Amino acid sequence: MRQFDSKLPRTGTTIFTQMSELAAKHQAINLSQGFPDFDGPSELLNRVDHYIQQGANQYAPMTGVPTLRQAIQSKLSRCYNHQADVDTDITVTSGATEALFATISAFVQQGDEVIVFDPAYDSYDPAIRLNGGIPVHIALLPPSFAIDWQTVANAVTEKTKIIIVNSPHNPTGTVFSSNDLDALYELAEQHDLLVLSDEVYEHIVFEGAEHQSVLRHKALAKRSVVVSSFGKTYHTTGWKIGYCVAPAALMAEVRKVHQYLTFSSSTPMQLALADYLAAHPEHDEILPSFYQQKRDFFNKAMSSSRFTFTPSPGTYFQLMDYSAIQDIPDSEFALWLIETAGVAAIPISVFYQTPPEDLRLVRFCFAKQTSTLSDAAKQLITL
Repeated sequence: MRQFDSKLPRTGTTIFTQMSELAAKHQAINLSQGFPDFDGPSELLNRVDHYIQQGANQYAPMTGVPTLRQAIQSKLSRCYNHQADVDTDITVTSGATEALFATISAFVQQGDEVIVFDPAYDSYDPAIRLNGGIPVHIALLPPSFAIDWQTVANAVTEKTKIIIVNSPHNPTGTVFSSNDLDALYELAEQHDLLVLSDEVYEHIVFEGAEHQSVLRHKALAKRSVVVSSFGKTYHTTGWKIGYCVAPAALMAEVRKVHQYLTFSSSTPMQLALADYLAAHPEHDEILPSFYQQKRDFFNKAMSSSRFTFTPSPGTYFQLMDYSAIQDIPDSEFALWLIETAGVAAIPISVFYQTPPEDLRLVRFCFAKQTSTLSDAAKQLITL
């Protein structure tokens, strides 16, 4: 049989799958992969059943059911004062990862450079490479993980086409300021760059902070594709329903890929989300306090441990430094943690192309029931 060269020779199974499988094998508490261990709102779940029983079980329109796109349009106006055209600027996708891949596929051509900030969500780099692009990784360093915009400017070349940003940031939890948006705009405008903004944790920001969406910056929004996720907001990650927002000319190109990638997403789930979003716009407004309570509960429970940490500004992830417990690489520590404490976490080095030396950080997911977080903390504080 013919031998085929791998298009992703350095890519294996994602760390999220690996750690979840190890957690199951060792019957460990899984604080690794980012999903809740509780359900979404019962009213939302019931609406899915309603539409299934009503026969809404065939293909949805390629761009998303009209009522959901209308609900998204209203949300964008309410949250960011962004006026999107419901017919041309909004596309519902099979999860945020599909929206990211469709956007990268639509615009990256052979030899194009794409700036990525490490630690980075693991789908960016493979999507760029599969489309013939060249990922340019810029490392963000602890403890702040802030972007040095001068370093970014120095990395831009005539081949740079896209810059990918992610706020609130997975895995560090850092969030953009309005100054970051201004700096990003100046850079993108000067070098005529497309911005791909991953904002799936848009409603999970803490201490009363306001999410600085790219959509708030009217000039920046004109050269951006913004990606979001219903799974993160409504505790339904398994539904894989996301969406992207962009000016019509950009969205037309994204849709060309989307229609041949997944074509459309689950019809009854889209209709249910449309109903719930219209009936309960307050859901995303109370989400910050909902998750801040979980963050604070977990951090208080961990305060007597030998882990050190600064409370996460956003997302439902908390980084913790284990230097006082073990002086081993984080991938080894994550395995040791499962075997010794019966708790699964994600090592941060896997989010880097070239991890900083002596990185001693793991990521815990606190999108869990109080009992889960309590049990995990009781086992971790014994280390």
